[in-house]
Amino acid sequence: MWTSLQNPLALLGRILLALLFIPAGVGKLTGFAGTVAYTASAGVPVPQVAVALALLVEIVGGLALLLGWQTRWAALALALFTLVASFFFHKFWALPAEQAGMQQLLFYKNIAVAGGLFAFAAFGAGALSVDARRPLAPVVR
Repeated sequence: MWTSLQNPLALLGRILLALLFIPAGVGKLTGFAGTVAYTASAGVPVPQVAVALALLVEIVGGLALLLGWQTRWAALALALFTLVASFFFHKFWALPAEQAGMQQLLFYKNIAVAGGLFAFAAFGAGALSVDARRPLAPVVR
């Protein structure tokens, strides 16, 4: 039974993960100045460049993951981006106990998302993807 569900579940996983990144990237694009100010307040160096890179990774990486195109690279980029963002924006360890709870939850949610992305980086997109439709590159010896 699980074998027959493998590809539909991989597609569902890609769709759900992409739903986290694509709208976030579009939001950064449409609210660029506000996002730059927030990013600067979090102590991110060169916030305008960081936000531009973030929206590029989220939109392009999210679309690639959604379509299953260059999935392993897209998932790896999104996972690394998510880990870095978690340490800048969800510093629960630096907050008073009464403020730390929500940031801790968001931090570990991001860690779990990165875990799912690392799984796609390791195992690929599945058969219901652009990657599965592309001819394999010739082997160089």
